[in-house]
Amino acid sequence: MSEPGTRANQADDARSRGSRGRGRIITAGGILIVAFTLRTAVTSVPPLTGAVSHDLFLPTWLVGVLGMLPTALFGIAGLVTPLLMRRWSVEALAVMAMGAAALGEMVRALAPETGLFLAGSAVALAGMGAGNVVLPPMVKKYFPRRIGLMTALYVTLISLGTTIPPLLAVPVADAEGWRVSVGWWALVNIVAVIPWLTVWPRRGEEGAAVRRASTVHPRTVVRPWRSPAAWALSLLFGITSLNTYTLFAWLPEIASGAGLSTGDAGLQLAIFSGIGLPLSLIVPLLAGRMRNPYPIVVFGLVCFVCGYLGLWLTPAKTTWLWSLLAGLGPATFPLSLVLINLRTQSHRASGAVSGFAQGVGYLLACVGPLLAGLLHDATGGWTATFAFLGVTLAVLAVAGWVVCRPRYIDDDPGVVEAVQFQGGGAPPVI
Repeated sequence: MSEPGTRANQADDARSRGSRGRGRIITAGGILIVAFTLRTAVTSVPPLTGAVSHDLFLPTWLVGVLGMLPTALFGIAGLVTPLLMRRWSVEALAVMAMGAAALGEMVRALAPETGLFLAGSAVALAGMGAGNVVLPPMVKKYFPRRIGLMTALYVTLISLGTTIPPLLAVPVADAEGWRVSVGWWALVNIVAVIPWLTVWPRRGEEGAAVRRASTVHPRTVVRPWRSPAAWALSLLFGITSLNTYTLFAWLPEIASGAGLSTGDAGLQLAIFSGIGLPLSLIVPLLAGRMRNPYPIVVFGLVCFVCGYLGLWLTPAKTTWLWSLLAGLGPATFPLSLVLINLRTQSHRASGAVSGFAQGVGYLLACVGPLLAGLLHDATGGWTATFAFLGVTLAVLAVAGWVVCRPRYIDDDPGVVEAVQFQGGGAPPVI
């Protein structure tokens, strides 16, 4: 016969397991909702530039600036967010990132003039850039044994969050106006805050307990720029993004120049971007089961090269095939995201590496569309552009080889250091 104390302990254990299970559901939902919001500010505006220009001063050159803002601000946020992680938890940063995104989207929806519209866009994009950085350490912290699965799910949600806003933009604008079409996405950012409010207060309570315990605290500082593998990961992420954004910008122009109609040229872009959805599901799961996932890099390289050769040499024939092959090339994008966690040992290191890789990578990606256009204008054709992209693929091959080797970035000399935090405040939480 069971003792009363034993039965009580079993009941407590059952309640604890239930609480942990509910906590995992909440955090998983929080991660996925945040992921869905991370491109809404990017893709909800381009279909509405004509309507926005009718109310605000938005010349062609300013539309070009808007096109460069996402990668530029994602890059800046990537470099700044790890510094904030030294002081704030990833849960707190998730709340702040989504709050900034919601505020920015509301400001630009209500903006009476161009300056406020640009400022609101910048705030929204900076918040989403911070969200990009905190997702990998969140996965590492809450789902260390499900890294491949959770990465596959959140990258897929990013893809959906990229695809759905432009589909809804014009119908909503026709019914309610462009301001509603742009601004209502702020509600999704607000919803994304809610799961993390259930976690963030407990982190604050822990910090208060530590403040009471001592006034001198050790902390761990991660400096990923001291690791060759972290630089390689940055290049893998950046070169993939550079090629992807270049084709986003110029694939319709390449197809139109080959004689395709405007509709068919747009279809090529849809083929190129659409194939990314199954890749985002498959690649992280595969990489999580492989000791060295370099074969995925090789697959992406072969697809990029075949697609580029077809678009360069015979763009008017079987264009759909070249677009499809080029669209398989960015298999290295979800790979680079899952490698952030597979090549780090703690969520602290994951956060620092995530910010460094995405910061450097997105700033590098800014160069692609601009340089591709300049080369085309200077030469009158696409040969120089494809030559430039071919050189970047050679860099991608080397970077992939370095980072795919089975070793941890935070094991490299000088990357992780323990230092003392002086003063009466709480130690940094990252």
